[in-house]
Amino acid sequence: MTTDIDVLVLGGAGVDTIVHVPELPLPFADSHMIRPGIVTRAGQSGDFVALGTSALGLRTHHIDLLGGDPEGDLVRALHREHGIALTAVPQPRGTKRAVNLVDPGGRRLSLYDATRWAEQDRLPEETVRALAATSRHVHVVITQPCADALPLLRASGVTLSTDLHDWDGRNPYHEPFALTADLVFLSAAALSDPEATMRDIAGRGRARVVVVTAGAEGAYVLADGRLTHVPAAPPPAPVVESNGAGDAFAAGFLYGWLHGEPPLRCARYGAVAGAHACTVPATRVDSIGREELLARAASPAPVSGG
Repeated sequence: MTTDIDVLVLGGAGVDTIVHVPELPLPFADSHMIRPGIVTRAGQSGDFVALGTSALGLRTHHIDLLGGDPEGDLVRALHREHGIALTAVPQPRGTKRAVNLVDPGGRRLSLYDATRWAEQDRLPEETVRALAATSRHVHVVITQPCADALPLLRASGVTLSTDLHDWDGRNPYHEPFALTADLVFLSAAALSDPEATMRDIAGRGRARVVVVTAGAEGAYVLADGRLTHVPAAPPPAPVVESNGAGDAFAAGFLYGWLHGEPPLRCARYGAVAGAHACTVPATRVDSIGREELLARAASPAPVSGG
């Protein structure tokens, strides 16, 4: 069957309002003067993965629920400006939005508007089935309503990836994603024993590869029962913000994955893409291109395994 899409991204479309704060936790006060200002821009997890894979030359299509509101217009404009195909399913509750408090060191606290979704929300099955049928791979964001599409996607035979973000290894909401995907990403931020969680995902689920990202410490890749550490890549400019680094890592990894590279090489691509993302201010969106990725990944990186 002919494939028209390299990466289909399900979910994670939305808008963030970036508020720079003097510190986190934010000290209580009647008011704070905010510099360099407050900026609202399109770009949440699915948007960033789609931007990243598209910038690397992968044919990308994004589908999610979007409102007929100014936030939805921003998301549509973002995809249009970057040439990314978008299927926007009408969402009467409005487009997903969040407020991100960012401190001078780049740490972030995100406040998500829970009124913009409901348990009964669904992506149209026929639309998802048709898109999956012409896709090489599907990346599923853990936002509502993507969990309900997992059985349909699994039945389609397409390979799946997902990012569990700061899962603690116990929250049941994440389990369907963790146990259904062929490739699982997650952060070490909330894990007391990352290796145990990785092996549990691989043992109970379908994952061929599990990757834990650990910021400046690099990443850990579990493949064929072997756990390997991949160091972080040096950033090409001063680090200003970690927002989107995990999504960029996933996009870089998927570039290698879909080009038949071994997992450790894929992780090297991910590390380079993630390092680039850390140099981009939270108020902007910018993804590394293919030529720069390949050039920066060409230098050998030491790895250690066990």
